[in-house]
Amino acid sequence: MDSTFRVRELVLGIEGLALLRHAMDADESFLKARVDEIRAVAAGEGVPLPDGGAAVSELDAAAGYASWSARYDSLPSSFIEVEEPVVHRLLDRGPVGTALDAACGTGRQTAALTARGYRVIGVDQSPEMLAQAHRKAPGAEFRRGRLEDLPLDDDSVDLAVCSLAMTHLPDLSAGIAELARVIRPGGRIILSDMHPFVVSLQGQCIFVHGDDRLAFVRNHVHLPGSYLSAFTAAGLTVRECHEPVFNGRLAPGGYEEAIADAARAAWADIPLVIVWTAEKPTGQPGVSAV
Repeated sequence: MDSTFRVRELVLGIEGLALLRHAMDADESFLKARVDEIRAVAAGEGVPLPDGGAAVSELDAAAGYASWSARYDSLPSSFIEVEEPVVHRLLDRGPVGTALDAACGTGRQTAALTARGYRVIGVDQSPEMLAQAHRKAPGAEFRRGRLEDLPLDDDSVDLAVCSLAMTHLPDLSAGIAELARVIRPGGRIILSDMHPFVVSLQGQCIFVHGDDRLAFVRNHVHLPGSYLSAFTAAGLTVRECHEPVFNGRLAPGGYEEAIADAARAAWADIPLVIVWTAEKPTGQPGVSAV
């Protein structure tokens, strides 16, 4: 599989999606603008594109997040902006105890948990991300590890949080089984992830790499049925599912700002993330990862 693609093709895809979704109900000026922009971009004209429309290279999760760590918290993200209010409302329900922040990244949920009085263990595979998280939440404990092999004992935490990370796993089963293994009977899991709609349409997790290049870390489509199957296999009971939608924020430094009208029309009312809550029934021992 080719691990690069071009910004120009991404722009054409966004324009086409906007046209497809609104062809029946948009005014003629909007439709004409989309067609004109498609023609211009296809001809190598039109708006300037990041990297001049050059190839966007793939990085694995370790290299990608090492590169992204320095600016991850400095750039606004529509995914985080719609996800955090939902997750934080769920955190507020308590009860407070020992919490795992799995794939903690720069520690945004670690900080939210410690502010609510939890004793927190943050786990991430990226030492660069862990360094950022330690600065953000110095009172937490941090360990290096992977979602599929968490460095925690069975039945050792009351709450496990995992935010926008499972999408990088080709298969959800091992990651969700590990969350189930480490929570105590009666404990909760709060799991947010990229919504399969937006992954199917947009594909990859694109970010500014280095000074002005673009790169991506691969996302995988996990349909709701796949989550439900993984939760069931891990012996968990699903309690809630939330699907907050696009809020109009376009990623700065990427290609969408260059075609803002088309991008906002393409993503309007599409869910960006999916947020699950699940519980381990009382009396159930830890479940080994598959």
